[in-house]
Amino acid sequence: MDTLLAIAGIAVTLAIGAALPGASFAMVAHTALSVSRRDGLAAALGMGVGGLVFGVLASLGLTAVFAADAWITTAFKVCGGFYLIYFAVALWRGASRPVVFAEDDRPEAVDVRRSFALALMTQLSNPKAVLIYVGIFAAFMPATMPLWGFAVLLPVILAVEFGWYAVVAVAFSTPRPRAAYLGAKGWIDRTAGAIIGALGVKLAFDAARP
Repeated sequence: MDTLLAIAGIAVTLAIGAALPGASFAMVAHTALSVSRRDGLAAALGMGVGGLVFGVLASLGLTAVFAADAWITTAFKVCGGFYLIYFAVALWRGASRPVVFAEDDRPEAVDVRRSFALALMTQLSNPKAVLIYVGIFAAFMPATMPLWGFAVLLPVILAVEFGWYAVVAVAFSTPRPRAAYLGAKGWIDRTAGAIIGALGVKLAFDAARP
């Protein structure tokens, strides 16, 4: 049961984090807007694979750390909770900022493999994404996770990341959903910030409690 709760906690928090505008969001949305829906979906898959890489690295690294010492485990979980709080505050403060799409000189028709590769590199080179993954995994991962837990968790990560960015690609290639999202961005960011902040407080407190 603990393993399933950990997987569910990681999946839900990653889903909230993925839904927030950032470099990855802007890249997928811009690809869908300026190239095609198909390229946007290829970019979404690139983001999903990038998230899967982060999931594997975070799982292996934190599993080794957690096996070393209980105090290190507690410290990682407390730090993970505080990073989520920091991220929530930054999210709340930036809720009123518009989504900015970087200019791109790509031609109108490109190979979808290039869109996939660009998205994958965008995801893997995003330091904020690395910190979010480490913070979430540190906060939720049990000291030991069975092999079947990893077999379930990694496909879930791929599904969460790809699923959300696929929604972004479809929405931003369609005028009305795009306008609706941009109009509600402030409320979405503040709501997500409140949820993530509350989660960070609880996780830090629970980890530090004897």
